[in-house]
Amino acid sequence: MFLESSRPLLLGHRGAPKLAPENTLESFEAALSAGADGVELDLQLTFDDELVVHHDSDVGGRAISELASAEFRALAPHAPTFAQLLDLLAAWPEAYLNIELKPAVPRPDGREVALAKALAGWDAQGKARAWVSSFDPHALLRLGRLAVGTPLALLAADEVHLELLPCLTVAAVHPHYDLVDEGTMAAWRKAGLAVFAWTVNDQALAKKLLELGVSGLIGDEPSKLLAARAGTAP
Repeated sequence: MFLESSRPLLLGHRGAPKLAPENTLESFEAALSAGADGVELDLQLTFDDELVVHHDSDVGGRAISELASAEFRALAPHAPTFAQLLDLLAAWPEAYLNIELKPAVPRPDGREVALAKALAGWDAQGKARAWVSSFDPHALLRLGRLAVGTPLALLAADEVHLELLPCLTVAAVHPHYDLVDEGTMAAWRKAGLAVFAWTVNDQALAKKLLELGVSGLIGDEPSKLLAARAGTAP
């Protein structure tokens, strides 16, 4: 489990978008080939309940939640399904996977149930190396009630997002790097939370965050994160 890692984990943000288009199989493979410990991805749900990897809630000006999977593929031919991503990761059995479940737009669509069903088919090894994060506290509450079997994490872009953190049963917090300092790290450690900062693309910043004791970093360039970790290793 990522909580038990002996060193900070380095995750490719949507893969390695400096090497290949983000959130594609090529991007995820590029991040892992470059030495990242795992990858972070964005998950959406089509109208006919297929989980697909895509950052924005719309494509071609249409909400993904209102598109059938065939329509989505026609508009985003390089975007993989979640199942295709898992097939790729089968070749990387040591890789960690941070699944960001995007908020449902324009209305709740049952994506938490769809994800719970997908995760139910995983073996223990797969679940031990994955966790689900979201900006949406309601999605995290639903996932908790569904007992998805993987740890949950709250994403935070600003202090407002953090206000509901004490009300959630999560194992980790994923703050924007601007929110990480000695005070917040002390509070999160006291709460027993793992801390993954995003999106860290500067080697000096990565080194500073690692020295503060973050559990991991999420960034676009694995090579910079790897160099920062090597520079802070005892």
